[in-house]
Amino acid sequence: MTNATADRAAELRDKLADELISAGHITAAQVEAAFRVVPRHAFVPDGTPMEATYNADESVAIKKDERGVLISSTSAPFLQARMIEQAGIQPGMNVLEYGSGGYNAALLAEIVGPGGRVVSVDIDQDVTDRASAALKATGYGNRVRVILADAEHGVPDLGLFDAIIVTVGAWDIPPAWLDQLAGDGVLVVPLRMNGVTRSIAFHREADHLVSDSAEVCGFVAMQGEGEHIDQIFRLPDAHGHHIDLQFDNGAPENPGLLNDVLATGRTDVWSGITIANGVSFADLHLWFVSFLPGFCRVAAEQGTDLAGERGTWFPFGVVRGDSFAYLAIRPAAEGAGFEFGARAYGSHGQEAATAMVEQIQAWDHSARSGPAPTIAFWPTGTAPQIPDRAAVLAKAHGLVTISWPAMS
Repeated sequence: MTNATADRAAELRDKLADELISAGHITAAQVEAAFRVVPRHAFVPDGTPMEATYNADESVAIKKDERGVLISSTSAPFLQARMIEQAGIQPGMNVLEYGSGGYNAALLAEIVGPGGRVVSVDIDQDVTDRASAALKATGYGNRVRVILADAEHGVPDLGLFDAIIVTVGAWDIPPAWLDQLAGDGVLVVPLRMNGVTRSIAFHREADHLVSDSAEVCGFVAMQGEGEHIDQIFRLPDAHGHHIDLQFDNGAPENPGLLNDVLATGRTDVWSGITIANGVSFADLHLWFVSFLPGFCRVAAEQGTDLAGERGTWFPFGVVRGDSFAYLAIRPAAEGAGFEFGARAYGSHGQEAATAMVEQIQAWDHSARSGPAPTIAFWPTGTAPQIPDRAAVLAKAHGLVTISWPAMS
């Protein structure tokens, strides 16, 4: 690397740290110091533009499978910063990372210092080999232990960890993770809940886990024995294009009823609920997960009518028998931002759209201005205490509850 390139990288690291602080993603001095020191560009593929590498909101692809599906990436810096802060990483801590890329492990090593320990685990040998080489080249080879293993089974014989940070999308929480988490430790995991993912910081409370915080995020899905395959139904339109309905669970028993649904007329139902430009409504997605039976994710292929409605719909839907609806917006009256609604296809489209709109109205009335929901994980074998106003999601290793506080 030339002196000019090294100087440019240092300049971009400082700029990135400044942006993350300004946006509130970094609040701890030790996290700031790590971002100013660790050379992110040394952990991404050769040829990645420096400006893209140090873009606060941009992840960098590391590896794709034979179908071109992304299976490993270096997460966006803002999300790495938030997850490290969610975990409360401090000097001297023992930290376990599931999902290796090298860069995040180097950040952790900077923070825990010589008195701490960082172990990074991945199921893909290409990924672990690449991470090990990059860590060695940047001076972190002796400060991070990289292990090839399936996260579902943990890493036995390494003792307990003060923090476990998972950097792949997990559908469940394996018992091995709880076995290796110290009694007062923190587990930070991007947990998939009916197709909606949140990076959740969990602490132990008696025999279960309770959330301290939850951040909007998206991650490459976990591989190996912990992989969860969603059910996807492809709906053809009249032009040979498709819309995909993706179910984490709760898929319709007779999806054939939807085969010709896109040939029917569209029905619109509007809620009267508005939102200002630029305001997050991420909790509405969790509300749908909690209280909207038949909830699914929606993806539209280019050439479909939905793809042509760019900017006016979101990838969340609901199925009712032979019909489905999806979340949509339209400009509100008198420049008051946008109004939420639902657009639907099928002979019972009005029913599907109304079901979604009723939950938009319920969210606005009961949760929109209130505290965030509490998310808990109850391992198999425990006796879950299900709070009022809580959704219950079944997992292979236990139950997830999403509890919505009553508004005062």
